[in-house]
Amino acid sequence: MKELGLISKDPWLKPFEPLLEARHLAFENKLKELAAGKKSLKEFANSHLYFGLHLINNQWILREWAPNASKIYMIGNFSNWIDDEKYRLHDIGNGHWELKLPKDDLQHKELYKLHIFWPDGNGNRIPTHAKRVVQDDETLIFSAQIWQPETDYKWKNTSYLTKNEAPIIYEAHIGMSSEEGKVSSFSEFKETVLPRIKSLGYNTIQLMAIQEHPYYGSFGYHVSNFFAASSRFGTPEELKELIDTAHGMGIKVIMDLVHSHAVKNEIEGLGKFDGTNYQFFHDGNKGEHPAWDSKCFNYSKNEVIHFLLSNCQFWLQEYHFDGFRFDGVTSMIYNNHGLGIHFASYSDYFQNQEDEDAITYLTLANYLIHEINPNAISIAEEMSGYPGLAGNVNDGGIGFDYRLSMGIPDFWIKLIKEVADDNWSMGQIYHELTQHRVEEKTISYVESHDQALVGDKTIIFRLIDKEMYFHMNKASENLVIDRGIALHKMIRLVTLATCNGGYLNFMGNEFGHPEWIDFPREGNNWSYHYAKRQWSLADNMDLKYHYLKDFDADMVNLLGSKINLLPGCFLILANETDKVLAFSRGDFIFVFNFNPTNSFTDYGINVQAGKYGIILNSDNTEYGGFNRIDDNLFYFSNPIKKDNSQHQIKLYIPSRVALVLRKIQTRSVY
Repeated sequence: MKELGLISKDPWLKPFEPLLEARHLAFENKLKELAAGKKSLKEFANSHLYFGLHLINNQWILREWAPNASKIYMIGNFSNWIDDEKYRLHDIGNGHWELKLPKDDLQHKELYKLHIFWPDGNGNRIPTHAKRVVQDDETLIFSAQIWQPETDYKWKNTSYLTKNEAPIIYEAHIGMSSEEGKVSSFSEFKETVLPRIKSLGYNTIQLMAIQEHPYYGSFGYHVSNFFAASSRFGTPEELKELIDTAHGMGIKVIMDLVHSHAVKNEIEGLGKFDGTNYQFFHDGNKGEHPAWDSKCFNYSKNEVIHFLLSNCQFWLQEYHFDGFRFDGVTSMIYNNHGLGIHFASYSDYFQNQEDEDAITYLTLANYLIHEINPNAISIAEEMSGYPGLAGNVNDGGIGFDYRLSMGIPDFWIKLIKEVADDNWSMGQIYHELTQHRVEEKTISYVESHDQALVGDKTIIFRLIDKEMYFHMNKASENLVIDRGIALHKMIRLVTLATCNGGYLNFMGNEFGHPEWIDFPREGNNWSYHYAKRQWSLADNMDLKYHYLKDFDADMVNLLGSKINLLPGCFLILANETDKVLAFSRGDFIFVFNFNPTNSFTDYGINVQAGKYGIILNSDNTEYGGFNRIDDNLFYFSNPIKKDNSQHQIKLYIPSRVALVLRKIQTRSVY
C-alpha cells in the first residue's frame, strides 16, 4: 500500500501508520456507504430538503424522524394548540413521519410545534429541521414559525475570493455589535459595522451565535435549533442581505458551526426529542459533556451524520456562507474530550482515547464542504495540536483548511502576566509564533472573544489596566499608557507578520476596546452594559483609541491578504541582550525593538542586496508614537563580506518600536 502523504510529510507519524491507514480507510468506506447509489456526498447530505416543513406544488409537507414515537401531531394557532386528527402525522416507515396539508391551511408567520407521544410519555417539541424559531417576549417560550415569504430573496453578489488570499478574519457577534445596551440586528450590523470592517481591511467576517440558542449568554455555543438562524437578530432575509452586502464589498463570511455538542433542552432542542436519550446522542455518561453541561452527538449513527452533514450544506447553500469555524473540535476527537491531558509527544495523541466515529465525521464534513465549494474555508478550533487535522483528506488528513493557533494568545497572556519586559525572550517569541505542523496552515491571533470574557482580560487591559479610565485622553501624559499602546501595536504586528495562513481579531479589540464582555444574566441584574461595543471611543479624535485602530487598519491593509503569497519567515536575528527581533518574508523586512528603555543607532540588519524603504512605522505620531524616525529615508545595503555574499542595512531603532521595510530595487554595483 502506498504510504499516506501525511506520513511522507511528517516522518514522526511513521510508528502510527497502521492506525492512520485504518482511519483513512474508515472514512473511505463510510463515504462509499453514504453515497451508494448517488452521484456524490452532496446528494446524500440533503435531509433539510426532505425533513421539516416545505411548501411544494401548493401543498404543505411536514416530515420528521422520530423512531421511538408512537403518535405525532402538528399543533399551533391553526389547531388552537390542541391535538387535531387533521394535523396528525402518519408513520411512513424507518422512523419517518409525514403530514400533507392544503396550502391554505397554514399561513406565513404562524407558530407551531410537534406534540410527540412515545410509549411512556409525551411532550411538545420543535421540529428538528425548523428553519425559523422565535421566542415569545412575555412567556420566553420558543416555537417554530412558518416562514414562507411571497418572494424568495434575490441574491445580487457572489463571493469571488479564492484560497490564494489569506483569510484576515474579523470575529463578530451581531447582538453585541451596537453601542446601545440592547440586542443588535443583522440590518444594523450591515449598516454600521460592515463599513468599519471594510475600511479596516479585513477580508473575512466570522459570525458567532448564528444557530438558534435558547440562552443569549451562551455566546451561541449551546445550540438548540441547528437549521434556524437566531431570530433575536432579525429575519432570514436580513441575514442573507448582510452576507450579500459583504460579498459585494469583496468580504467572505463564515460562521461558527457547533457540531461538537448540543444544549440539553428538550422543549427547544434535540434532548429526548422522541422520548429517548439516544436518538441523536450517546446514551449514558458518554452522552453527557462533563464540562459543558450539554449533550454529545453519536457520530456512529448514519442518521446523525445525515443530520449534521446536511446542516453543513444548508448553511452554505441557503445563506451563501463561505465556510465555517468548527467549534470544540478537541472535544469531538477524544472520548475524554481532551480534558486533563498534556499533549507533549506524538504518543499522547494516540492513546486509544480517540473517537474514531467523530474523526470520520469531521473528515466527511470537510470533504463535503469542499465538494460544494472548493474555495470554502474550514477552520478547526482545536487545542491539542492533533496531527493531520489540517492535512489534505487525500493524504490521510482530516481536511480542515486551517487550525486555529490557540496557543498564541495563551503565550502572550502568560508573557505579559509573568515576565518583565526586559526579560522577554526574542527567540521564544519567534518560536511560539512560527511553530506549526508541516502539513498544516494556521490562523494566528493575539486574542479572540475568549480572552475578552468577564473574568479574563483583553491584552490592552493587561497592559494598562485601570489607567485606561483616566489617561486615554490625548491631553494626558502617562508612561503606563505609552507602554501599553506601543506593545499593543507591536504584539499584533508580529503576530500577523509571522502567521502561517491567516489572522484573526475580535470585534473592537483592534482599537483596544475597554473592559470585558458580560452578557445579561442574573448575576449582573440582566444588564447589557458589557454586551456592547463602544465604537465612539475609536471615532473620538481627542482620545488615544483611534491610534490603535488606525495602526491596525494600516497594518491589515498593507499586509493582510498578501501575507499568504509571501514565503515563510526567515529569521535574521533574535538578540536577547538588546531585545531586538528581525525576520524577512520575501521583500519585506520586519524589525522589532522590544527593549523598554534602549534605542539603537546604526543597528545592522542582514538583508539581500538592495534599496529599502520604511512602509510601516509604529512610532508615527498618527499611531500614538513619538515620531523618532524619518519615514522618507531610504536604506541602501552595504556588503559586510569582501565577496558581496552578505549585505546589511543600518537602522535607527527606538525602544518599543516596530518597523516594516520593503525592498524597492536591487543594486548591482556598490
